[in-house]
Amino acid sequence: MTEHLRLLAIDAARRGAAVCRQHWGEPVQIATKGAAGDVVTAVDRAAEQAVRAALLAARPGDGVLGEELSEHVGSGSVQWVVDPLDGTTNYTRRLPHFGTSVAARSTTDGSWLAGAVCAPVLGMTWSAAKGLGAHLDSGSGEVRLPLALMASSVRLMGTGLSYDPGHRRRQLRELGAVMAEYTDMRRFGAAALDLCLVAQRSLDAFVEDDLAVHDWAAGALIAEEAGAVVLRSDTGGVSARWA
Repeated sequence: MTEHLRLLAIDAARRGAAVCRQHWGEPVQIATKGAAGDVVTAVDRAAEQAVRAALLAARPGDGVLGEELSEHVGSGSVQWVVDPLDGTTNYTRRLPHFGTSVAARSTTDGSWLAGAVCAPVLGMTWSAAKGLGAHLDSGSGEVRLPLALMASSVRLMGTGLSYDPGHRRRQLRELGAVMAEYTDMRRFGAAALDLCLVAQRSLDAFVEDDLAVHDWAAGALIAEEAGAVVLRSDTGGVSARWA
């Protein structure tokens, strides 16, 4: 079952990402959802509609919890968690680090079953199914994660910052301690993709403490199935690290 869910997650994520890619660089309506900097566009909503249509066409009894549209309450054992455009700020600034994230979890025990993240401009789709490992497809077929990278003394940590000014100041004050085990850091602006970079071992860790479940749902499972140690917090944080 989980492999079936993985393939559906890939298809749905690619459909959402195709909507994002189609309108990338076009003038789009931008609104602020809450704090300054937390923006949403008409493309976010259109991408979520495309994802939802694909999921419910295949599995009409499932629930769908998305970032932008009202929750679709299902009657089955699976709920899909969708971030239609992770990295909206990057999208509006013509930065290619954005994508669509789709994950499935059990409504029985809350376990994460499958997930996929598609970054259309980067040409990369990451995916995983519970107990079956994680994969990357860059257009020439799937490869198993993590990737075999060049050995070096480099240890990179990824992170993100809160939209709330007070929370952001605290994160910056604590950054030195968080960085103690790492030689450098990267800030790409899309948590789902960052977690997939941990799955690749391109990043040695990713830590962020002010996220919603749709931000990390698929990426955390992909990192976990690749072999990283993943911690999910009830208060919205997530961390993924290689030992």
